[in-house]
Amino acid sequence: MKYLSIAALVALSASNFKCGESFSFQPKTSTNLAKVSVSNEVEGNNFNDVLGKCVAAALVSLAVMAGPSPALADGQTKDFKFPPIDKTDKNRCAFSSSKMGQANAARDKLYDLRECRLSETDASGFDLSGVIMSKTDVSKTKFVESQFSKAFLQDSNFENADFTNGIVDRASFRGSSLKGAIFKNAVLTGTSFENADLENVDFTDAYIGSFDLRNLCKNPTLKGENPTTGADTAFSAGCGPR
Repeated sequence: MKYLSIAALVALSASNFKCGESFSFQPKTSTNLAKVSVSNEVEGNNFNDVLGKCVAAALVSLAVMAGPSPALADGQTKDFKFPPIDKTDKNRCAFSSSKMGQANAARDKLYDLRECRLSETDASGFDLSGVIMSKTDVSKTKFVESQFSKAFLQDSNFENADFTNGIVDRASFRGSSLKGAIFKNAVLTGTSFENADLENVDFTDAYIGSFDLRNLCKNPTLKGENPTTGADTAFSAGCGPR
C-alpha cells in the first residue's frame, strides 16, 4: 500500500492543473469554522472547468490506489513468470549472500539458480533470500543457519540437504524432492510443501505455523525415518503416526 499511495500522489501532482492553488482552506479559529476561499483563478466561468479537472485527478488517484496489488513471490503464490535463463553468465551458478537484509529479499539483480548443479556444497549461514531455483540440484548441500525469504524452490532436488537452524519464510518447495532432508530446529513460516516428496525428512523442533502444519500433514509422502538422525518423519512434524 505504501507504493500505491506514492503512485497516487505522483498521478495527482502530474496533472497540468493546480487544484491545490485553486482551492485553499483556512484553518479553524476560536470564533469560526474553516472557511473555503476560492482563488481568482477559478472565479467566474472558469470555476466549473477547474472543479471538473480536480475531480478527474482525484478519480485517477483513487483508481491507482484501488488497483490490484502485485503478486507476492511467497509460499502461497500460485503462478510465477520469470525471464529466460541467462546462460551467457558463466558466474550465475554460485551461492551469493544478500547484503540488503532478508526481510524483503532485496537484490540488485535477479538471483537465478535455475538448472544449476550445486550438490554437496556448503552454503551455511548464507542469506539466500529471493533466490529462484527450478530443476536445480542442491542435494546433500548444507544450508545450516541459512535464510530463505520469498524464495522460489520448486521442482528441484533437495535430497539429504541440511536446513538445521535455518529460516525458511514465505518460500515454495512445490514439486521438489526433499527425501532425507533435515529441518531440525528450523523456522518454517508461510512455506509451501505442496506436491513435494517429504519421505524421511526430519522436522524435529521445527517451528511450523498451525495453518502450514495442516497443509503439511496432508502430504501423503510424509513418512519414513531420516537416515542421518533416525527421526520419524510424521512424528517429527507433529502429524502423528502414518
